[in-house]
Amino acid sequence: MKLVENIKVSKELQYHIDNNLPLNENVFRPNSEKYFQLFNEVRELFNENKIRLTEDDIFLVESDLGKKVKLSNGETVWLDTPIEEEYDSLLSEAEYQGKNVELNKPKRGGAKKYYVYVKNPSTGNIKKVSFGDVHGGLTAKVSNPKARKAFAARHNCKDKKDKTKAGYWACRVNRFANLWNGQTYPGFW
Repeated sequence: MKLVENIKVSKELQYHIDNNLPLNENVFRPNSEKYFQLFNEVRELFNENKIRLTEDDIFLVESDLGKKVKLSNGETVWLDTPIEEEYDSLLSEAEYQGKNVELNKPKRGGAKKYYVYVKNPSTGNIKKVSFGDVHGGLTAKVSNPKARKAFAARHNCKDKKDKTKAGYWACRVNRFANLWNGQTYPGFW
């Protein structure tokens, strides 16, 4: 995590930044109000392009983790409250066709320009998702904000939520520093 500009943040977030702690190592007790407030603070800064995050942190702030909803009976609940087993599997390794693979981290190569291994939530199986133009000579202009905005509009990125589909990853490829010499770019591709 790194602030893009010099702005005032909570002492809890500043502690995470100073100590290079990722969001999945939140300093607060899981499911406490402070725990969720930290996620929401980072999410707000990320949406305003005021903070740079790792791929793993981006994955968490793009989820509904920490968002509050008021139920019809008046009760307020936090969304995406992590269950320990589920939370650990978000950022872990798995086995695919006999070899250990890293989940949710796109790489270059394969049948298409990029590929990523994901866990199919309905079956629990690991799936390899290939995506990206390999024959047409198209290049990803991820550092160009206008190109990212046009791509997102053309491909309806805001509605792509299924991690087992190529479109989900194509819309988010700009967020993975390992593909762009250590640089990430906010928003959709």
